[in-house]
Amino acid sequence: MEEPLPPRESGRWVAERSRDVFVEEEGVRRAAEMLYALRDSEVFTPQGWKKMNPLAPAFDSDLHINWVFVVDTMNFSFWPDRDDRQCTVTCRGATYSGYMALCAAVTRAMDEGVPITDAAYMASVSLEDLGRVLRSDTATPMPMLAERHRALNEGGAVLLRYGGSLRRFLSHGDGDARRLIRHIVDNLPSYRDEAEYEGKKIAFFKRAQILLADFWGIMEARGEGSIPNLDYLTMFADYRVPQALVYLGALRYSDSLMNTLKEGVLLPSGDRREVEIRGCSIWCVERMKAELCKLVEQRDGRPCHINSALIDFYLWPYAKEHSQEMSHIPIHHTRCIYY
Repeated sequence: MEEPLPPRESGRWVAERSRDVFVEEEGVRRAAEMLYALRDSEVFTPQGWKKMNPLAPAFDSDLHINWVFVVDTMNFSFWPDRDDRQCTVTCRGATYSGYMALCAAVTRAMDEGVPITDAAYMASVSLEDLGRVLRSDTATPMPMLAERHRALNEGGAVLLRYGGSLRRFLSHGDGDARRLIRHIVDNLPSYRDEAEYEGKKIAFFKRAQILLADFWGIMEARGEGSIPNLDYLTMFADYRVPQALVYLGALRYSDSLMNTLKEGVLLPSGDRREVEIRGCSIWCVERMKAELCKLVEQRDGRPCHINSALIDFYLWPYAKEHSQEMSHIPIHHTRCIYY
């Protein structure tokens, strides 16, 4: 059985053949300059990851570390069918939507004494009980509850083979990011984010990569979370970061694609245009990283420690914070379990 191209190579393969999405080198250079100005800030550290997600617990027990696994196993498809119909979750005095609504629901469950991070509970929780865990403040429920339920049951059953511990599950890659990603997608079918493009099997592995990066973040790059070749990871191809890349001028959509997205057309998972958006986003961030590292080495005379995952960790909240300024740029809509 043919192995897919890894995410970085998949991004390049798509970008070199794309018909509707294009990496703009001038925009890439401008974006790299923006990142260069932030090169020594906390946003590019594990501590920055913690500040980006204040709901993440301390890493003082396996059950707390498993919070990352629960969230990332259900981390997909949050966009509402209508902007005025948002699923929201209130936790610890704040109200959240989108991905953060999921984080809030899992944290709220822990505060209420629900053993949501226990692998045996994950493996056996009923659809009805998970619905209560993920309940919305509004009449709009969290999308794709049945798919989240299947993924969590599957994930819990796998963790049970490793003593119910994400730490133990991720100890089987010898600290090597490439082997760890392979370990994740080989054992967890819901993380196997693959497609075909121009006759080649490709892989994005968005959730597998973010699981590893989030584990690195919650562990503050210590102990098992010290993964020396985290640079293997690419950006996490979703629907929010591409919008930011277009806004920054580093990515460009054809007029035809832009009109399609503005009309709200649903792009099926694996659709050529959907694959081009995701693949070109990966390659765009790779080009930004290369330009950023060149600036650091030339101007500062030192190696660059900022990798593609860290750039993604900056761009995702950037897109949320600048959502009004970039509201004229549509996000693509694809209902699937991969992002």
